Amino acid sequence: MYPEDLIAPMRAELTDVGFQEFRTDEDVINHLKDHKGTTLVVINSVCGCAAGAARPGVRYAIEKSSVKPTYLATAFAGNDVSAVNKIREVVLPYPPSSPAMAFFKDGELVHFIERHHIEGRNAQMIGDHLVEVFEHFCKD
Repeated sequence: MYPEDLIAPMRAELTDVGFQEFRTDEDVINHLKDHKGTTLVVINSVCGCAAGAARPGVRYAIEKSSVKPTYLATAFAGNDVSAVNKIREVVLPYPPSSPAMAFFKDGELVHFIERHHIEGRNAQMIGDHLVEVFEHFCKD
């Protein structure tokens, strides 16, 4: 586990734009059970690609997109262990990955962005991809 004061600013990059935190497996289960609408879940991380591309890309997409997920959620790899483990279980067969982004519609996984899709890309590329995902899945 990382010291909470170290990761607090990294958490805030998402919570400041409306993300709710999943801290436990129960948070994840309760949200996805019988959930209607769309949810973007970001598995946050301390790594460089999270800082340079994932978090800024997510913020860019939220700001730029005219359609947005019904719900925004995040869990921090290494700290919110039970929540991250439950998310990883729900997104199988995708292997564990952080950072990562899971997009759910009506409680079902419909799109997943693994770390290797984030590494080597800049924030705008990640953000533009998310805008396309939002436009595709958030319209009824």
